[in-house]
Amino acid sequence: MSKRDYYEVLGVGKTASADEIKKAFRRKAVELHPDKQGGDEAKFKEVNEAYEVLKDQSKRQRYDQFGHAGVGGASGGGNPYGGFGGEWNGQNVNFDFGDLGLGDIFGSFFSGGAARGGQRQARGNDVETRVEITFEQAVFGTETDLRLTLDDTCSHCKGETVEPGYSLKTCDKCKGAGQVVTAVRTIFGNIQQAVVCPECHGKGKIPEKACTVCQGKGTERRTQTIQLKIPAGIDDGATIRLREHGEAIAGGPKGDLYVHIRVKAHKKFTREGDLILSEEHIDMVSAALGTEIDVDTVDGKVRMKVPAGTQSGSDFKLSGHGVPHLRTDARGAHIVTIVVDTPTKLSREQADLLRQFQTVPKKRSLF
Repeated sequence: MSKRDYYEVLGVGKTASADEIKKAFRRKAVELHPDKQGGDEAKFKEVNEAYEVLKDQSKRQRYDQFGHAGVGGASGGGNPYGGFGGEWNGQNVNFDFGDLGLGDIFGSFFSGGAARGGQRQARGNDVETRVEITFEQAVFGTETDLRLTLDDTCSHCKGETVEPGYSLKTCDKCKGAGQVVTAVRTIFGNIQQAVVCPECHGKGKIPEKACTVCQGKGTERRTQTIQLKIPAGIDDGATIRLREHGEAIAGGPKGDLYVHIRVKAHKKFTREGDLILSEEHIDMVSAALGTEIDVDTVDGKVRMKVPAGTQSGSDFKLSGHGVPHLRTDARGAHIVTIVVDTPTKLSREQADLLRQFQTVPKKRSLF
């Protein structure tokens, strides 16, 4: 089944501004939230996916140019991280960009290869995973355990690749150089090219006897639990990087773990930066005469005064009840928008009272 156009999903045109895209997403998210009556979980996820791409300028440019394939998802579904050569199993994504950049490749081809000391140190694969938290957890922070199955350092040989009691010996194929020279036939003639030794993988040494647990890889597949602390004030779409918590590799450091944060939509609150936004409904008599109401906030109910003559759409600020700043203890505000409800059905007595109100002349000033 092909994916729908992201602009169509959000109901905006291709020239829509970032603010228009944000407003369209908020409207759709509230409308389709699975916990709301009439919500649709599949469409809610589709809206989130579209917003994740279109809110990011670089992703949006790739999408406009290449479609779904430009942001890692083929139109037929498939692997959303396909562009990284990774594997998505619903839990984590492993990807490896290799040890040589394009400059290294062309340099080694035409110059016969760089010395071993000039190569970058091999490191384990980086890993990506996603964590979903509630709106309140994003505001106040939380801790969670991640269970990931990764290539970890071999517990038997401690990553040395050698069976304990044995040692490493000089590689017979490259004589300890870590590289072998091969002749490549090109249109310019035969060119010598230095490549990583296929026997020792550039290390210059091989085990006298390979580890009997990992067969000389230096790593073994293992499920592990990683404790993640999510700071107060984190926003939807943020990424937390845990250095060297990715996959292990023999003779090098572990890769990094990237945790992408997804914040569930709230039934009543929305967020803009450090502001929390919500609406409260009052009747027109209370708006005209003034009243006090209990407002739901992330800190619980707060009593708020609504002055006489309040118009529908008026905003009121509850300081210190918003989202904490990531680097300070200060918090933003909670903005309450008052919606004045006009009655659609009146009793005869209510209608008569309103007609009497219309006939009473407005008080005139003497000046």
